[in-house]
Amino acid sequence: MFQEQEKSVTIVAPMTPAGVSAVAALRVSGPKSKEIVKSLFGCENVEPRKACYGVLKHPETKKQIDSLLYIFYCGPASYTGEDSIEIFPHGNPLIVREILQAILTFSEVRLAEPGEFTKRAFLNGKLDLVQAASVGDVIHSTSTAALENARRLLSGRFSKQVKELAKSVLSFSALLELDVDFAEEEADPDFDGWENRLLEIQKTIDSLLTRFKNATTVNRLPMAVVYGAPNAGKSSLINALLAEDRLLVSNVAGTTRDFVEVRLMLPSGEIRLVDTAGIGNAPVSELDALSMEKSKAILAEADLKIHLVDPAEGKLKSEENELLVYSKSDILKVENEFCVSSKTREGLDELRNLLNEKLYAEKELPTEDFWITSERERLCLEDALVGVNRAIELLRNNPAVELIAFEMQTVRHALLSITGEISSEDILQSIFSDFCIGK
Repeated sequence: MFQEQEKSVTIVAPMTPAGVSAVAALRVSGPKSKEIVKSLFGCENVEPRKACYGVLKHPETKKQIDSLLYIFYCGPASYTGEDSIEIFPHGNPLIVREILQAILTFSEVRLAEPGEFTKRAFLNGKLDLVQAASVGDVIHSTSTAALENARRLLSGRFSKQVKELAKSVLSFSALLELDVDFAEEEADPDFDGWENRLLEIQKTIDSLLTRFKNATTVNRLPMAVVYGAPNAGKSSLINALLAEDRLLVSNVAGTTRDFVEVRLMLPSGEIRLVDTAGIGNAPVSELDALSMEKSKAILAEADLKIHLVDPAEGKLKSEENELLVYSKSDILKVENEFCVSSKTREGLDELRNLLNEKLYAEKELPTEDFWITSERERLCLEDALVGVNRAIELLRNNPAVELIAFEMQTVRHALLSITGEISSEDILQSIFSDFCIGK
């Protein structure tokens, strides 16, 4: 399916981000892969799909670059459907750069563009367009629920439903085309059962559209804001939850003057945890007033407010969308209230679980369900629904078989665009340009 000039091009890129690590990974894909692996490792025969240990040398200078593991894949039994190599050197950026430079000395080899390996997998029939796009979701999901949804899309659950729907449309279209072909021989087409079939197709598309959730919304990190009176222990609590001294802490009230945002990993995903300046009964200075106003502003954006109370203040009444927590339980406990201690870590695990429950409970997926997160896929479904609705209207008011057949062709075109059986280079570029290089 490649254009001719692309068939002869081999691409290479790191699969791991820049930086020092124990092991890095590079991928090569294209017709030069076997020649490259033989030249780099000085071997005559290469056994596919077997992890091999070898010394990688520069093909021209024969300088030893690294001792490492590599795997050769013979197309089409590879991620891209082409001959390819995966190379696992030590994770020194200097070594990775030297290996890239060595591979780029071969003719008709270039650096891969963002998402180009997955694009080749799509073009070579290894993945459909829904599955290919979900690869990016697997990489960038910010919660366990979003990650599980991406896995379900990658497994082909949505694709299978779309293909079955397109098959149903094709079957109905074939019936329409048959009536068009024999229109001159028959007095009237047999419309019996047509509306029921169209209504069933309409119902299925409607059902799929209800599963749409914008990817930005799905991967938006929920925000919990910790607030309370000065010196209630807000910064100390956040440091204790993070298990590191991230925020400045002192016994002097008003140490925190501006809100500070950190990331906290919970069982179901990350959240944005915000420390705020203390909110007292009345500001003691202009700076204090400004700090309190900024605290109130960020509170208005919170998905969950954590009101931290010094037990010396006594019992308080919680407000809506607020979690009331009493600090310093190692000094004084408030009876029948949720108490924590940043010093002894009492109640911190319970607080983590409570935050997870309140901020992620609604995002969990039923076992067999999935979301549609692609705006492109939603628009294709809406185009298909418009076509079905027009076909139903024609059938009820002006049952011209040719017009109904035309509408069903547009419906099928819209559905096949979802899985990429009908696609344009612009659409592919839009999808894969958001991928990282090396995927």
